[in-house]
Amino acid sequence: MSVAESYDLIDRPWLLVRSLDGTVSESSLMDTFRTADRLAGLVGDVPTQVFALTRLLLAIVHRALDGVLDEDAWALMWQGDGLPVERIESYLGRHRSRFDLLHPQTPFFQVGGLHTTKGEVSALDKLVADVPNGEPFFSMRLDRSIALSLPEAARWLVHCHAFDPSGIKSGAVGDDRVKHGKGYPIGTGWSGYLGGVLPEGASLLETLLLNLVPTTPQDLPTWEREAPGPQEVERTPSGAVDLYTWQSRRIRLVSEQDRVTAVLICNGDRITPQNKHVVETHTAWRRSQTQEKKLGSSTPVYMPLEHMPERLIWRGLQAMLPSTTTSAQRTEAAARLSPEVLRWISRLTDARLLPKGQPLRLRTIGMTYGSQSSTTAEIVDDAVTLHAVLLDQGAHELRQVVLDCVHDAENAAYALGGLAVGLAEAAGTRESDGPRARAGERAYARLDPLFRTWLARLGPDADPIDSKTSWHTDAAKAVRRLAEQLIAGAPLAAWQGRVINQRWWCTAHADRKFDRDLRAALPMARQWAAKKEVT
Repeated sequence: MSVAESYDLIDRPWLLVRSLDGTVSESSLMDTFRTADRLAGLVGDVPTQVFALTRLLLAIVHRALDGVLDEDAWALMWQGDGLPVERIESYLGRHRSRFDLLHPQTPFFQVGGLHTTKGEVSALDKLVADVPNGEPFFSMRLDRSIALSLPEAARWLVHCHAFDPSGIKSGAVGDDRVKHGKGYPIGTGWSGYLGGVLPEGASLLETLLLNLVPTTPQDLPTWEREAPGPQEVERTPSGAVDLYTWQSRRIRLVSEQDRVTAVLICNGDRITPQNKHVVETHTAWRRSQTQEKKLGSSTPVYMPLEHMPERLIWRGLQAMLPSTTTSAQRTEAAARLSPEVLRWISRLTDARLLPKGQPLRLRTIGMTYGSQSSTTAEIVDDAVTLHAVLLDQGAHELRQVVLDCVHDAENAAYALGGLAVGLAEAAGTRESDGPRARAGERAYARLDPLFRTWLARLGPDADPIDSKTSWHTDAAKAVRRLAEQLIAGAPLAAWQGRVINQRWWCTAHADRKFDRDLRAALPMARQWAAKKEVT
């Protein structure tokens, strides 16, 4: 079969985009930049594609600006100038050969001529994240002889560098790390280490500008570096742009006509996650004393704060919202660091370049892995809407109310779990962990939409005390209703009760204890005040 000679990603469609009216289509790089103000955003075959491809667009915009960006230049783009489309077009034109998916020497994000000793290639389940290890995942792609269109393959190519699992890879000729024809594990793609945090605006234009964190002219993407060969390039990342396009793998797509039918994936450039907070922008960080001991480091070591699939996004706001550091706290290394992209938005808000009432969609995207990170386990994708005022350094009191209310909601869910345990004990049921966990899940399921709605209402004029009272009231009502359902469903044995630790215990006792716990968790609820006035 004949092979297509070229597929220029600058002018040929391959990115999935959603217009403001909801229509999804494929778009070239330049058309995406030209129409960014009329697009709601990127769409992915999986959510992690959106993360990887958005960072690719950011790398291009940064370099079109020569890596020079200050607050004034940012404000001009935000206030009406938009993206520097002519500069972007000129920049991409200078690097056109590196954006040709099928270029014979320097194919986009690939290594021309990459091969193994025996000339093996793999089926595309090695490239497509929704068919890992032969098990259908995320889609109904059941045919292991699948072929991809060139646009699809290009999207998965970018995704592979960012999120490819670890594990044994094909051994490329010319890579001195290869042993017995195999490339032994070097870790996941760079973004696989991250708990990705991606602020989104009302349009793709707003999203790109919100994420355009200043870098340096020395921070170069892969297409401005020497085209990689099969061997590893040992170096430290020069900045965020470098990480946005980090070549975690060496890849070659095999195409027939206008379809990609196979792929060769080998190890690329190794990278470790310790202390990359100085260059990585899209994740929160946690201090790791384990890593400090392991490395014998006398200074703090920070690791990316990964997402937990079962944890709702708003329960992790403590790690994401920029904190106001006191003089006393400066003497001790912080246990958590918020994402640099949110600290950047905080500076813009504090400088009055971004309105405090600007709504932001805070999206968390990440991938979890199976045994030894060699398989894809789950994709995390959640989002919450808030106003920029919560990132403003001057809004410490309101921000603290939000964090307090997250904690209070968790205490309320725990109180409901305590009621479930109390009812089980009254009925003589030995199991306690199961009822507590199930009740907690019910509480979070009920509180989740309430908290998101409450958070989205907190604008620049929100009063901290009134806001906290409002949340406590709504949460208390919701959890109390769940408690009534648990009590109504309690077995007769629980109503009759029994002796526990020389005390009589029944449904009524469990209910009274729950009432005390819920009041302690949500003390500002209006119904408590109303009952107090009546008495």
